[in-house]
Amino acid sequence: MADVELATAERVDWFNNQRLHSATGNIPPHEYKTNHYAQRQPQPAAGVNA
Repeated sequence: MADVELATAERVDWFNNQRLHSATGNIPPHEYKTNHYAQRQPQPAAGVNA
């Protein structure tokens, strides 16, 4: 059972952080997400007057 859990964790890590996908410009998903959020402008919180 421990071997299955380890293999599953390794696969999830690879899928979420290392795989390359043509839809994201062949960069890992984690890097794509980091770049995406770095380009966004901060939005004021709802209900807060500036």
